[in-house]
Amino acid sequence: MTPGRFSDLDIAELMADAARSAILPFFRSADLDTQNKLQAGFDPVTVADRAAEEAMRAVLRQHRPEDGIWGEEFGQEAGQSGRTWVLDPIDGTRAFISGTPTWGVLIALSGDNGPELGIIDQPYIGERFLGGGGEARMSGPKGSVALKTRDTKALDQALLFTTFPEVGTPEEGAAFRAVAEHVKLTRYGMDCYAYALLAAGQIDLVIEAGLNAYDIQAPIAVIEAAGGIVTDWQGGPAHQGGRALAAANADIHAAALDILARA
Repeated sequence: MTPGRFSDLDIAELMADAARSAILPFFRSADLDTQNKLQAGFDPVTVADRAAEEAMRAVLRQHRPEDGIWGEEFGQEAGQSGRTWVLDPIDGTRAFISGTPTWGVLIALSGDNGPELGIIDQPYIGERFLGGGGEARMSGPKGSVALKTRDTKALDQALLFTTFPEVGTPEEGAAFRAVAEHVKLTRYGMDCYAYALLAAGQIDLVIEAGLNAYDIQAPIAVIEAAGGIVTDWQGGPAHQGGRALAAANADIHAAALDILARA
């Protein structure tokens, strides 16, 4: 890391390190305490979610006290700088409590026009995907490599991911399936790791609905830095959440967007 005053990327990595340390003792723990945030349905939260967000907020209070914070577990804190750190301590808590390593820590720094940098971190397998500040890279068991999205042009050759098979409402699910009918392969249940795979050049599309801002801002920054595109289903900004279409390149984005917009 840089000496003296840390860069924004340094701060993001410090937070990711802090979140890793807070989370890993709880992963695949037999006595993990899980609570449900919904009266109808199942939206779990664990002590690991809260510990990780507290750890990241502590880093910000030390190094960026002038910046705002928006975290899933503890809400929003106003800042004076006009910048906000958007945090999801465990994106994919259902995966976390199931023991699958497809959950991740999401960190984004956002300005007036959306995220400027982001990290998708998978602590258990030790992979970190980073985008912003002129960088797009991942580090992991095989070392550090640049991130670059795929150049697939035809929709019938595309690999498509989403988290929930129903996607969102019945209408949104129907729109998703209209795209899925045209692709080479569709996979489910990957949470934020699907966006990381897109940035790493492994897949071509991620289509989701019902997102919160803290679900999508870090993936936007990482994917765009790697050469991809993230919009809503009409081609507009997606950083406030809702529906998201993430694509490896402009051609595959246009093909999927045309179907979604019509459906």
